[in-house]
Amino acid sequence: MGSREQATGEPASRLIDQRILDLGGWRGETLARMRALILEADPEMTEEWKWMGTPVWSHHGIVCTGEAYTKVVKLTFARGAKLPDPSRLFNSSLEGNTRRAIDIHEGEKVDAVAFKALVKAAVAQNGLPAKKKR
Repeated sequence: MGSREQATGEPASRLIDQRILDLGGWRGETLARMRALILEADPEMTEEWKWMGTPVWSHHGIVCTGEAYTKVVKLTFARGAKLPDPSRLFNSSLEGNTRRAIDIHEGEKVDAVAFKALVKAAVAQNGLPAKKKR
């Protein structure tokens, strides 16, 4: 098996399962919870594994990525700057023109309803593939 196949041979969902297990503790629990909310918000979401080990959720383009650092689990929305965020979930990467992120620290809970609304808005922002008008 070549190195390229090694990287892509396993389904992304299994690699994300393994990442959650490897993280363990509050970071694994947090990533698992946010993943579940993403998949609840959009059952047609595609899970991908990119950039040497980053879980990515896509639907007609990238919706968000999930990364774990020592002190935070970070969910970065590819086009977050364009999304309505009435609950002010975005608390990181606020200076950019495109992305926005949610940093979740140990013991913090993200409002599930507000988060799912953000995911749905991100999918809508990506839009449907262009269809020819009849």
